[in-house]
Amino acid sequence: MAPKVLVSDKLSETAVQIFRDRGIEVDFMPELGKDKEKLAEVIGEYDGLAIRSATKVTAKLLEAATKLKVVGRAGIGTDNVDKEAASKKGVIVMNTPFGNMITTAEHAIAMMFAVARQIPEASASTHAGKWEKSKFMGVELTGKTLGVIGAGNIGGIVCDRARGLKMKVIAYDPFLSEEKAQKMGVEKVELDELLKRADFITLHVPLTDSTRNILSAENLAKTKKGVRIINCARGGLVDEEALAELLKSGHVAGAAFDVFSVEPATENPLFGLPNVVCTPHLGAATTEAQENVALQVAEQMSNYLLTGAVENALNMPSVTAEEAKIMGPWIKLADHLGAFAGQMTDEPIKAINILYDGVVSEMNLEALNCAVIAGIMKKANPDVNMVSAPVIAKERGIQISTTSQDKSGTFDGYIKITVVTEKMDRSVAGTVFSDGKPRFIQIKGINIDAEVGAHMLYTTNDDVPGIIGTLGQTMGENGVNIANFTLGRSDVGGGAIALLYVDEPVPAPVIEKLCQTGKFRQVKPLAFDVA
Repeated sequence: MAPKVLVSDKLSETAVQIFRDRGIEVDFMPELGKDKEKLAEVIGEYDGLAIRSATKVTAKLLEAATKLKVVGRAGIGTDNVDKEAASKKGVIVMNTPFGNMITTAEHAIAMMFAVARQIPEASASTHAGKWEKSKFMGVELTGKTLGVIGAGNIGGIVCDRARGLKMKVIAYDPFLSEEKAQKMGVEKVELDELLKRADFITLHVPLTDSTRNILSAENLAKTKKGVRIINCARGGLVDEEALAELLKSGHVAGAAFDVFSVEPATENPLFGLPNVVCTPHLGAATTEAQENVALQVAEQMSNYLLTGAVENALNMPSVTAEEAKIMGPWIKLADHLGAFAGQMTDEPIKAINILYDGVVSEMNLEALNCAVIAGIMKKANPDVNMVSAPVIAKERGIQISTTSQDKSGTFDGYIKITVVTEKMDRSVAGTVFSDGKPRFIQIKGINIDAEVGAHMLYTTNDDVPGIIGTLGQTMGENGVNIANFTLGRSDVGGGAIALLYVDEPVPAPVIEKLCQTGKFRQVKPLAFDVA
């Protein structure tokens, strides 16, 4: 059955057609973005939800979204999506960070020009029939120092444009390396240095716990007298009350804001102040940008629903379409290894240690980690997936550690996971053969070679004669067909294991009969998703 997507905000017909062309059933109902009750009534039918800013994806809506796998936001900001609730539900949240980068950067530059030359006020005055030429004395941008807070995608474009205007550009960004700063032609500085030196300050960071109120009253007081401040990023980055006071006192010469702490902004401390330029969140409001982000979200959602490729996800590691093709069998192996360990572990898990060896160590380890954790968590919650599993593990205080190493043995690559509890450590390892099929290659330090089946039986015992016969006879007498039978032992007469791949789940009475023979330390039926 083809995946089904609901478009609940205004997207271009070209974007909607992308879904259809990719074989996805799509319903275009932009009126639902403002009708949350109707949206909640129908959302249970859909695998994907494509939105802009009108649709509010709340925890309540997600409760009704029983089939939902992905929410795609045509744009950067996802303040209208409860990402924590989506993660717990196992729903991927994507945005489109690149479709409107140029548009947003250009708006910041335009706002900088507007506040430097007081263009809006001068325009209003002239429209009113006044000719107040001497009233609107501006400043040049050439030669001025621009302080950029956040030199990522959009901030980087602003830096480039500002250098073209012959401005001196300094940047504060903890993630900006000195090497990258040199390539960009900017000077990397600490925040206090930027505040002290900048003639203009522009913000280009997301709203997070670390960036909220980054221009607080305390930091605003550190700025150079006569500074002009531009915010086209997110409301909440600047203390608007404190900024208003500094504008009134003349310490800050001007401000240009496209975003506000409360939106829609019908009132704000900055409104009505001289040389304050305000626009209603227009950063991405160009024809080109709106079309670009719509097309991008349609492609991303289609890729995920049809191939498993994850692009620009905010709550799980991205996996490109190319990576998905190569990593698919390894992700499946990671899930199987996790499922084995999870089904074998009855006590609370304290830690999960994951080792990647050889070729797999060079892959997208974050995504593979998510698959391992999801496999482990499925015993407690069958609905868990790669999105929700890390959230659940974190809530339970489970420590995750990852180690990678060059090829160390017979196999080109393998994954080994160790689950740590209060009582024991349990390990299992596997690899992917050239046919693309995952295999178990080690359990409890004992080497084996076992194909993974939907229904399996795992036993541990002492290495003594009669084990194979007992297993075969008991299964045969009770109509359980063995598709594959793998044995392993630590040494002669030591600990041994058996892993049977059977056609159907082993009935509980058969498990009981095996236990009653007294030959087994452990008899455990296992199930794996091999679809």
